[in-house]
Amino acid sequence: MSFRTKLALFFTLTVVISVALVTWGVTSYTRGESEQISAEHTRALVDQFQKEFAQRGDDLVLRVSTIVDAQATTSMAIDLSKPGADAERYVYDADGLAAQHQLDYLDLVADDGAIISSKEWREHFGYKMDWVAARGLDWNRQSAFLSRTELADGAALSLTAVRVLPVGEKKLYVVGGLQLDKAFLSSLVLPEGMRALLYSNLQPSFDAASLTDVNGPVASADRFAPLIEQVRAQGKEIDRTIQWNAADLASAEGIHAIPLRGRDNDLLAVLLVGSSQAGLVKQLNFIRTLGVVVGGGGILLGLLLSIWVSARVTRPIERLAKGAREVAAGDWSVRVPARSSDEVGQLTRAFNEMTRQLAEQRDRLIQAERVAAWRELARRLAHELKNPLFPLQLTLENLQRARAQTPEQFDEVFQEATATLRAELENLKTIVARFSDFSKMPTPQLQPVNINEAVRSAVRLYDSQFSLIGRPPIRPELYLDDSLPMIQADPDLLHRALSNLVLNSLDAMPAGGTLTIRTAQKNGAVNVEVSDTGTGLAPEECERLFTPYYTTKRHGTGLGLAIVQSVVSDHHGKISVESAHGVGATFRIELPVRPPDAEIHPGAPARAAASPDTGEEPAKGATRLSNSGSILGLTREGPRT
Repeated sequence: MSFRTKLALFFTLTVVISVALVTWGVTSYTRGESEQISAEHTRALVDQFQKEFAQRGDDLVLRVSTIVDAQATTSMAIDLSKPGADAERYVYDADGLAAQHQLDYLDLVADDGAIISSKEWREHFGYKMDWVAARGLDWNRQSAFLSRTELADGAALSLTAVRVLPVGEKKLYVVGGLQLDKAFLSSLVLPEGMRALLYSNLQPSFDAASLTDVNGPVASADRFAPLIEQVRAQGKEIDRTIQWNAADLASAEGIHAIPLRGRDNDLLAVLLVGSSQAGLVKQLNFIRTLGVVVGGGGILLGLLLSIWVSARVTRPIERLAKGAREVAAGDWSVRVPARSSDEVGQLTRAFNEMTRQLAEQRDRLIQAERVAAWRELARRLAHELKNPLFPLQLTLENLQRARAQTPEQFDEVFQEATATLRAELENLKTIVARFSDFSKMPTPQLQPVNINEAVRSAVRLYDSQFSLIGRPPIRPELYLDDSLPMIQADPDLLHRALSNLVLNSLDAMPAGGTLTIRTAQKNGAVNVEVSDTGTGLAPEECERLFTPYYTTKRHGTGLGLAIVQSVVSDHHGKISVESAHGVGATFRIELPVRPPDAEIHPGAPARAAASPDTGEEPAKGATRLSNSGSILGLTREGPRT
């Protein structure tokens, strides 16, 4: 994932998460505030109901007290207190008194609890209202209360007040009441979105007709049945939400149910306060919609910001990354334009300064390496040429002495001297040929090569040396992977490199040992591993091992492993060494199956394979110098000669 994509994703996630958190917070706060306001409105409505109930009760008590205090009532009580009084003459008085004092219900009750006159049910004449005449009650001190009033067609819920008119030893009870129905509910001031309902709990089970509001019977009253039954069972206030339309969240209504009890603590009614959640749902929907819109705008803003930031940040960084890749590829002259003065611009200028210093250091290093290489070459040449020149000088001096002192033996001395001169000249010729051969490493002529066959061919070249008479034997062990693919390589150069490695291992085991060669395929390349059980090398020897003219042998030019590295490098491969004193050494070669930009020559003529580490002159036409084969190409990638 690119930095630009990560930046866009970061901006987008930041905005989305921020908007989501804000939306959630506002939604939660709004819901909490709305629920709190709804609870406050509900409590205010309940308080208003209680105040209205108390006010109506006081008004009812006043009306009943007025009836008791009237002269006509006093006359009636006196008359009824006389022995043999006829109560039937007053059977219709309750109607006039109720109408006069605007009472829905009125009963005149004698001292023994018998009904003298009843406005709501005239046929109740003579019926006993024992609860009214119960002893120990001071009705004149009692306030109005909720009660069940029996009517001709059923029962009704009423607000009732009782007052007593004593006459002598007898009493006249006046029981007045007001019906609690939609008229009573209409007196309540309802906040917007709220409604009050009253359920008269006068039936043994839920009765939909007993539920009313300011408009009369309530539609879909059966939906309240579970709530009413729960209040009847528990006898306490209960909150519940009713979803009137399952597909519409705005149809939800919160219901607060309050039980209303009579004088004997019996449950006579349930007040239901409904609070519509349509406003809350509308607000929440608006907040969510606003959150989506803001989130979408935030995403768009994040994309625009990422594009702008990428133009200011990622593009200079991409140019820096490209410049770093070019430097890694060897182009140290690359420069990245610095177009700003911020941190990125400072980084760009620091990069340019770094590449400038690297280029200067590289030039100084190349010059130093060239001087060191020529000095090493001069030292090696002086060393190699000094050995044969000394015998040449002695031979010439012997010839001169023989000519001057023993002319008669000159011919014999001359024959011996010329033989010595010829041998030493051949030695000089061989030394020069080795240096010439290393300086003229040919360009690989690629063609399909079986690496296993190349290994076997290199090992067969030394079959006779594995068991030389008078020398401890060396046992070759080959572990070759038969599933290896054919690689594109120069068979002659590859044979030469492998032969030099085998010869190097033989020289490292003067006391005998085991030569192990393995081939395998790994990471799309072919690996060759050559191991010996010789004396091994020190770490500092491993570091200089592939340097031209460096050798750990008493006799040698130091070109064998340099040639191996040159061949491997020309095939775009890698070579390394792993060694320690007393445990032998292991050389590892990694060759690509097909070198990059390889030019295949399927019919390339075979060159004469030069002897390992001797460097015979290559065939004509193979004269182009390899960079890694140049005497200036000092490489420090690995191990030994």
